[in-house]
This record gives sequence, structure tokens and C-alpha cells, in this order.
Amino acid sequence: MIGYLQILGQEIYKILFLLIPILVSVAMIVWLDRRVWGLVQKRRGPNVVGPFGIFQTLADALKYIFKEIIIPASANKTVFILAPIVTMTLALVAWAVIPMSKNLVLADINVGILYLFAISSLGVYGIIMGGWASNSKYPFLGAIRSAAQMVSYEVSIGIIIINVLLCAGSLNLNDIVIAQKKLWYVIPLFPMFVIFFISALAETNRPPFDLPEAEAELVAGYQTEYSGMMYAMFWLGEYANILLMCAMGSILFLGGWLPIMDIYPLNIIPAPLWMILKILFLFLLFALIKAIVPRYRYDQLMRLGWKVFLPFSLVYLVLTASFLFYFDKLPKVNIL
Repeated sequence: MIGYLQILGQEIYKILFLLIPILVSVAMIVWLDRRVWGLVQKRRGPNVVGPFGIFQTLADALKYIFKEIIIPASANKTVFILAPIVTMTLALVAWAVIPMSKNLVLADINVGILYLFAISSLGVYGIIMGGWASNSKYPFLGAIRSAAQMVSYEVSIGIIIINVLLCAGSLNLNDIVIAQKKLWYVIPLFPMFVIFFISALAETNRPPFDLPEAEAELVAGYQTEYSGMMYAMFWLGEYANILLMCAMGSILFLGGWLPIMDIYPLNIIPAPLWMILKILFLFLLFALIKAIVPRYRYDQLMRLGWKVFLPFSLVYLVLTASFLFYFDKLPKVNIL
């Protein structure tokens, strides 16, 4: 019995060791997001609460904690309450397989990339539940938009991942990183990296693809009827998903925790720090695009996903497989 309790305590410690940095990181990137928008648009951004406005996110979190949670009388209360919990939980559990270094990972499973793809695909359920349970037309339209949008761009992301798997020959995220020791996949698969990045914007409902939350048409989309901490949980899940997509982009294309070059002094920088720097780089691109690029129309968004990205990624997959086959670089699979 004592042995089981010790194992349980160790696992709880590992989970907290993962979750606390993620929650702190989400708070910090919200601040960074606002600072980048302010810089691009020649505004100050958060600059009052704490040095450089660094405690602004904490102040916003406290505001949401003490605000009243209002549930519409006509809403399905059970589903209405579950929706933000599902969204936040799925966004956090996906981080269990993200390696910050070779040994710094909560669960180093052999099918890590499939686990990530499955969890990210389930994320749409929280949004659908929130939009439907609100029993209001604007949240419902936002939820339908989000479902169609996320499904459309997940198809392209899946094909892009297959390109990487063909090159790496493994579903394990650590193996994918180690396979890029000599050459990051962003170089041979640069078109796939661009499509992955744009698809990640659509997958996380970020501008210019934030149509499920378009305030000019849908007030706030699927979040319209939410308030207080339940509203904050949707935002927490959204930003955790953004960081997750940045981490996936770093692992699949930018060498994960590997240094840029294996030379002094770059090779003495700790591996987790390289991973954090690459995630921050991709997030800065996310923030810059939100500040610069105008919003798409919904028909343009769907056309881009189905008529441009999907055919192009399929053609590039065939070219990648043909190239690897011609030069005998395809991964060897031992069936027995």
C-alpha cells in the first residue's frame, strides 16, 4: 500500500511539474501578445500594472475569478458547465508527450505524434458543446464555424505530419527530433512548414482565421454567453493550444531541443532553453500576424483549406515519398 502511495505521489509531482510551468507560460504569453500588438501598431500596450505591465495578466485573472458566473436560464446547464472544462483539460493533457529535452518529458510514448493529433482533434468538442448548450443563435453559429474550420485544416496538418514521419521513420517525438541532428526538416520541407504554420493559425482560431469569434458578426461566437472564470477557461485552453502548436512546429521542423549548430558556445546552452526559444519564436510570428493581417471571409478560409492546402500537401507528400524511395531513404519497417 505504501509503495502504491509513493508511486501515486511521484506521478502527481510529475503532473504538477508539467502543469504549473504551462499555466505560468500562458499568463506570460498573453502579456507578450499584447506587447507585440502595441509595438506593431505604435501603442504602448500593457505598461501600468507592474514593471512593463507584466502583472496585467494576473490582474485580469483576478478579475475573472471574482466576476459572477451567469448561466442563461434556457441553457443546458450540465453541458454549458462542462464545455470550458473539456476545452482547458484537453489543451493541458496534450503537453504530456512534448519533450523539452531528451529525458525531460512526462510520457515518452512510441506513438506520441498520434496522441497529439488525437487530442488536438478532440479540442473541437468543447467549442461545439459551449455553442450548442448556450441555446443562442450567435454561439451556435460560432460553434458550427469552428467545427468546420478545425476539421478542414486538421486534414492538411495530418498530411504534413506524414511527410515528417516518412523522413524520420518514427512516431516517437524524441526520435523525430534526433533524426534532425544533421538537417532540420524546415529546409527540405519548407512549403510544408509554411502550410503547417498557417493551418495552426486556423486550428487555434487565431487571426486572420478567428471567424468563430468574429465580433462584427457573432458578438464573441461560441463564448458569447460565458462570463467569469468559465470564460477565462476558454481563453486558457486557447492559449495553451497555441503554445502546443508552436511546440509541435518546433519538434517537427525546427529540431526541437537541438541547438542551431553543434559548436561552442551554442552546444552548451541547455536543451530545454533551445526548445523554449523556438516556441517563443513561433509565437512571435503568431502575434505579428494577428497585428498585421486582416481577417478572411469564411468562404475564402474554406477555399484555402480544401482547394489550395489539401491538394498541394498531397502532391508534396507524393514528391517526398518518391524522392526518399529513389535514393533508398525510406524508413525500414521490421514486420516480424
